[in-house]
Amino acid sequence: MSTAAAQKPKLKTSAMIASIAGEGQRTQAAPFGHALVKLAAERPEIVGMTADLAKYTDLHIFAQAYPDRFYQMGMAEQLLMGAAAGFAHEGAMPFVTTYAVFATRRAYDFMHQTIAEDDLNVKIACALPGLTTGYGPSHQAAEDLALMRAMPGMTIIDPCDALDIEQMVPAVAEHKGPVYMRLLRGQVPLVLDEYDYKFELGKAKLIRDGRDVLVISSGIMTMRALEVAKTLEADRVDVAVLHVPTIKPLDVSTILREAGRSGRLVVVAENHTTIGGLGEAVAAELLRAGVTPQFRQIALPDAFLDAGALPTLHDRYGISTAVMASTIKTWLG
Repeated sequence: MSTAAAQKPKLKTSAMIASIAGEGQRTQAAPFGHALVKLAAERPEIVGMTADLAKYTDLHIFAQAYPDRFYQMGMAEQLLMGAAAGFAHEGAMPFVTTYAVFATRRAYDFMHQTIAEDDLNVKIACALPGLTTGYGPSHQAAEDLALMRAMPGMTIIDPCDALDIEQMVPAVAEHKGPVYMRLLRGQVPLVLDEYDYKFELGKAKLIRDGRDVLVISSGIMTMRALEVAKTLEADRVDVAVLHVPTIKPLDVSTILREAGRSGRLVVVAENHTTIGGLGEAVAAELLRAGVTPQFRQIALPDAFLDAGALPTLHDRYGISTAVMASTIKTWLG
C-alpha cells in the first residue's frame, strides 16, 4: 500500500449519506423546515404534505409546529401529488416534500396533469437531488432537472446553501403557480452570506468576478465553484462565479452578458447529468444569440451512477473541488 493510500482515512458506510458540507465548514440545521414554519405563521393557507419522508426532508419541523396543517400521505407519491392539487383547488398552498427520484420518476404524470396543466399553487420540494446520496440509481436523481424543464409552466429552483433555501421559501410562496425546488436537508452548508447575496426568483447573481474563467453554476456546484476559485488563486487563475439558482425561467440576459465578455473560458458546472440540464440550456441560449466563447461542461455522465461513499463518487464523477480545479487548469492549458 502506498504512503498516500495509507494516510487516507477509511470511509465508513455512513459516508453514503454524509452531509455535503466539508470538514469544518459552517452549516445551518434544517433551513427549509425552519423557514417554512416562520412563513406559515403569516400565511395560514400553507399546508405541509409528504409521502412518509417528513423526517428526511425536514418537514417534521413544520409538522411539530402545525400538526393540524400537516398531512402524512404514506408511501404513495402519486396520491401525494393528486391530493396536493385538490388542496390547491380549494385555496390552500401545499408545500409537498419527497425524494427527487420519487417525484420526477414515479409521480411525473400526476404533477403534469393535476398540478402543472391547471397552473396550481403547489410547491414541490425534493431532497437528494443529483449526486447527494451514495445509494445508487434508485435514489440518485441525476436527471430530475431535464424531466422538470420539459414540463410546461413549471418553475425550477436549485439552491446552493442554507441562505439560498431560507430566502427561497418566501419567494416561491409569493410566486403564483407550481414550483419544483431541489432541497438540501439536515446540516446544510452556509457559504453565500459571505458574498452579500440575496435570492431573487428568476435572477442569476455574479457572486465573484474574474478575468480568466467564468463558472456558471447552480446548486451545490456554486459552493464547489467558489472553493475552486480560492484554490486556483494560488496558480494566479482568476475565476468568476455566476450562480443560477432559477433553472426555469432562465436569466438569459445576465448569462449572455457575462458569457459574452471576451477572453474567458466559460464552464457550466451542475450536479446533474450532461443531458437536459443547466449546461444544455446555457449552450442553447449562447448559440441562439451568436455568443461563442470557449465552452466546457462539468456535470455527471449520461450513465447509471455507482453506489458508494459520496466523497469517492464526487471525485470519480468530477464534481469535487479538487477534480474540478484540476480539470479547469487542464482546459486552460
